[in-house]
Amino acid sequence: MTFRSLRIVFMGTPEFAVASLDALVKAGCNIVGVVTAPDKPAGRGMQLQQSAVKQYAVEHGLNVLQPEKLRDPLFLDALRALKADLQIVVAFRMLPELVWNMPAMGTINVHGSLLPQYRGAAPINWAVINGEKETGVTTFKLQHAIDTGNILMQARMPIGEEENAGSVHDRMKELGANTLVETVKGLAEGTLRETPQEQLTDESTGLHHAPKIFTETCRINWKQPIDNIYNLIRGLSPHPGAYTELEGKTLKIFGATKEYTHPLSLPGNFETDGKTWLKFAGINGYIQVTDIQLQGKKRMYVADFLRGYRFSTNE
Repeated sequence: MTFRSLRIVFMGTPEFAVASLDALVKAGCNIVGVVTAPDKPAGRGMQLQQSAVKQYAVEHGLNVLQPEKLRDPLFLDALRALKADLQIVVAFRMLPELVWNMPAMGTINVHGSLLPQYRGAAPINWAVINGEKETGVTTFKLQHAIDTGNILMQARMPIGEEENAGSVHDRMKELGANTLVETVKGLAEGTLRETPQEQLTDESTGLHHAPKIFTETCRINWKQPIDNIYNLIRGLSPHPGAYTELEGKTLKIFGATKEYTHPLSLPGNFETDGKTWLKFAGINGYIQVTDIQLQGKKRMYVADFLRGYRFSTNE
C-alpha cells in the first residue's frame, strides 16, 4: 500500500490539530473523513461556533462527522462506511475501543511529550511548570490505557528559559505535524518498528504525569522558591493563567521576571512604586509581574495597569 493510497480518517478539534491535518493534506494524503466536536454556542450572542478543525475541513472540501456520542450506532455506521485503513487522532477526546480498533492499521495519536513522560491531558503545561529544558512529540498506536500504546516516532525540541506554554505549543504543533507525516509514510512503507513504552521507562527517575489543569492548580503558593512560581506562571500562560489576589480581587499573571534576594515582605505580599513595577515576595526573592489581568478588567502590561489603579492597602 502506498502513502497516498491509504484511506485516512482524521480526528481532532482545536487549532493545534489543524497543523497536522494541513500537513497531511499538503502531503497528498487521502483524507476520507474528518471527525470533530459538534458546533457549540459561544460568545456574547451564544451563536454556534465551529471547531478549528471543522473550519479547515469545510474550507478544503473534506467530509465532516460531528458525533455527540462516539458510541452512537449512526456514527459508527458512518465511520465504517468510510472504510479507513488508518485513523489519526490529534487533540481529540478519548476513543472507545470499537472506534480506535476499527481500521485494519489501527489508530495513531500525536501526543505533545516524549512518552512515557507526561501522559495525560496537559503535557505542554506540565513540562513548563516542572521546569523541563526539553520536550517533544510522540506518535504512537492507541490501546486500552490512555497514552500507553507502542511508540512509532519521536522528535525532540528545547524549551527556552523564558518561553511559556503558548510559545511551546505553537512550535510543537509544527513539529508534531511534520512527525505525523513521516509516521504515516513509514507505516505505508512498512519501515517503522513499534517500541513498547516499557522499554523507555527509567525507574531511577520515575514518570511525570500531565493531568488536566484545574482552577486550584493555577493558584500561586508564594511559600515556594521563586523558580517554582516563575515556572508555574510560564506553564499556565496564556491559558488558563496563574493567579493570586491583589487587595481582595483575583489577579491573573501571564508574564513575570525573577529577582533573587532576601525579601523584605512576607510571602505573597506585594511591593510597588505605584508607577512602573509591582512585585510579590516569595521565600527567596520576588516575582516582578509584567503582564496581568485584574478581576473585572482587561489584560494589560503592568505600567498601564498602575497608571489607572489606586492601592488601598499593602498587607
